[in-house]
Amino acid sequence: MVLEGNPDVGSPRTLDLQHPANKGSCILSSPGEDALPGEEPIKYGELIVLGYNGCLANGDKGRRRSRLALSRRPHANGVKPDVMHHISTPLISKALSNRGQHSISYTLSRSHSVIVEYTHDSDTDMFQIGRSTENMIDFVVTDTSPGGGAIEGPSAQSTISRYACRILCDRRPPYTARIYAAGFDASSNIFLGERAAKWRTPDGLMDGLTTNGVLVMHPAGGFSEDSAPGVWREISVCGNVYTLRDSRSAQQRGKLVENESNVLQDGSLIDLCGATLLWRTPAGLLRAPTLKQLEAQRQEANAARPQCPVGLSTLAFPSPARGRTAPDKQQPWVYVRCGHVHGYHGWGCRRERGPQERECPLCRLVGPYVPLWLGQEAGLCLDPGPPSHAFAPCGHVCSEKTARYWAQTPLPHGTHAFHAACPFCGAWLTGEHGCVRLIFQGPLD
Repeated sequence: MVLEGNPDVGSPRTLDLQHPANKGSCILSSPGEDALPGEEPIKYGELIVLGYNGCLANGDKGRRRSRLALSRRPHANGVKPDVMHHISTPLISKALSNRGQHSISYTLSRSHSVIVEYTHDSDTDMFQIGRSTENMIDFVVTDTSPGGGAIEGPSAQSTISRYACRILCDRRPPYTARIYAAGFDASSNIFLGERAAKWRTPDGLMDGLTTNGVLVMHPAGGFSEDSAPGVWREISVCGNVYTLRDSRSAQQRGKLVENESNVLQDGSLIDLCGATLLWRTPAGLLRAPTLKQLEAQRQEANAARPQCPVGLSTLAFPSPARGRTAPDKQQPWVYVRCGHVHGYHGWGCRRERGPQERECPLCRLVGPYVPLWLGQEAGLCLDPGPPSHAFAPCGHVCSEKTARYWAQTPLPHGTHAFHAACPFCGAWLTGEHGCVRLIFQGPLD
């Protein structure tokens, strides 16, 4: 799938900044670099928003969706730093009036600003992500509430920037993808005001952070069965890596991490302060289960004819085509503290402990009693293992490796808090392990 968007948006690399005396003309793509008509475009990777389990509540439509593939554009649209100007702040609006000229402006004081102009880069494609629905945004992302679903409506206060970040992909192998904070607006500008965190780099260039920041976490060991969560870092406007600020919007930046980069890896997490995205590479997606495999696992689980130990009724996971509405009559339910699976029944209520608190009739442990739902977003799975574990307390089911990885992965929340959450619905995980092994009872015959 080729993304539609403003063909002029692009992204800088700090090291590409040239001295004004070395300013060169725009280098156009040579024949043969662009995709041929009818040719399948090369996929750079896919972005998956955590918390939606395969589809937005109101359906995936256009640029507002739960998952988006980034593919090589018919024509390169990247830009890179070119010339830096020092100007008087009152004259900045005039300097930024050329819509065809991409630039980043840094307001240092009421009287002094720095503007960095950009020039076309024929070697890169640029994709922009944010809350804005303007044409220059390729992937429209809204705030995700814990428990699943977007926060919408006139009263909803979003913490995601309209132009949150941009991803720059090399058009030639190995098709490296790099992430940068902030995106260009309708006037092709990025504006860092007087209160924004900004500074001069040791080599005399400029850099800065956005208000709520763009955080990135690269998993240790890749996104596979042996993965472990990495360390959360903040990405600057020029793509440099820093330790986290004391709070999300603090003006004092963290320390530069020189041995890490803004290159996205399979399984990298991108947090936009309101929504978290997962980056999957084409090679990584080949290791993930397919929707056909997930459906075969559902049918295999149902073919085993698990039974409710109390009602002795046969249980069955409903088809994903039904959507997540009210639980089906045959829906499996689980006591999330112990993992014993039952059908729905009214036995063992402990209302003094809460409306969902029940006592398991098999082991007498008291805890939440919830319906089980299969995880349907295959890109969130580390392996194609059987659906053997459920997240607590939401009841989403996946493989053991997938459940344990996400249960130990802290996701940013608010200004400085972190919580492990279910990747399929966004619910904060509870209990000692955040997930539980499911214990099914087979048929008596």
